[in-house]
Amino acid sequence: MMPGQRLQGCRSLHFNEDNGRFVLLAILILLYLLCGAAVFSAIERPSELQAHGRWNGTLHNFSETFNISLQDLNSFLREYEAAIAAGIRADALRPRWDFTGAFYFVGTVVSTIGFGMSTPVTIAGKVFLIFYGLLGCAATILFFNLFLERIITLLAVVMKAVRERRIRNSGLLPPGIRHDFSAYSLPGWKPSVYHVMLILGLSAITISCCASAMYTPVEGWAYLDSLYFCFVSFSTIGFGDFVSSQNAVYEYQSLYGLANFFFMLMGVCCIYSLFNVISIVIKQVLNWMLEKMSCLFCQRCNKANAFLSRRNAIRPGSKTRQSRFDKPDSDGPCDSDTEGRRLSGEMISMKDLAASNKVSLAIMQKQLSESANGYPRTVCGSSRHNGFSGGVGALGIMNNRLAETSNSR
Repeated sequence: MMPGQRLQGCRSLHFNEDNGRFVLLAILILLYLLCGAAVFSAIERPSELQAHGRWNGTLHNFSETFNISLQDLNSFLREYEAAIAAGIRADALRPRWDFTGAFYFVGTVVSTIGFGMSTPVTIAGKVFLIFYGLLGCAATILFFNLFLERIITLLAVVMKAVRERRIRNSGLLPPGIRHDFSAYSLPGWKPSVYHVMLILGLSAITISCCASAMYTPVEGWAYLDSLYFCFVSFSTIGFGDFVSSQNAVYEYQSLYGLANFFFMLMGVCCIYSLFNVISIVIKQVLNWMLEKMSCLFCQRCNKANAFLSRRNAIRPGSKTRQSRFDKPDSDGPCDSDTEGRRLSGEMISMKDLAASNKVSLAIMQKQLSESANGYPRTVCGSSRHNGFSGGVGALGIMNNRLAETSNSR
């Protein structure tokens, strides 16, 4: 088999990084959905069967008591379900389509909550909703993104000030720069994504607890139901089984409406920002998994690693250094025998090294010459790239060999 054919076969075993991340995330989401379906089915299915049994018993008892056929009774219940969809309830509710109710409705539309308590029934309303939601949802998502940027900027300023104060109070700074330290310290410093996630999570929990303390006495819900409503609403899931501000009259109605709007806005912003930060952490986990799985199915790489472990090969540097500073020029991790040996840590021949990259050879030759002759030099990324450190003796002999190889070319 020709080397080019082996190369093509080796390349076919490796995904593009973005495609690999997409496929891995799709598989994990599918597994997550399957696990969630199994858990909810095991929890909720018995209750559903019990509710069906109780309703069938109640329906038959009502039919026999009042001498009404089941067909007529079911027809009446269908009419009642249509009335519920139109916003009619047995208890007195506020009007759905006055200005206040319409404003509540458009707020659920542009925030993508969509409780389902109010829905347009006319053709004109449905057509207008399509275009209205298209622009409104896009603008609201942009607002959420800008809100996240402001939150990160604020956290960066606060945490940077705390860090500067801690360094200043530690007594490690020279006296000459103690007064001007804040002018040029920590350039470009930004908070850790984990700190941002922690602060956003605590903020979302605080807002949810405060909102639940308000909803429990006003709406008459249990505190746990109020917490459930806060998460469903703030995360824009919006099932519609619990909806606030639906009664016709509230005590301190204006104040309650303002507080409800404030908690909804801040809760949705915090949860949306938290979701974005969590997605960054998930992407980091996917990158780590792809790195671990990068050569799992590559037989040539596995053979190279096994061959390296059996022989006493000269290794120019550790794998940690190579993974941090080495960026292979080729697309695949094992495009050739030389590339496979280089990534596995084995010393390649001078002929292969000079043929693959003359520029790298010249840079390495200069660094090896300075090290062998005792000249002072600074450690740069190229030295770490090749894995060599300073030295004399055998290193000087290697430098002479490199010089001969370079001059011959």
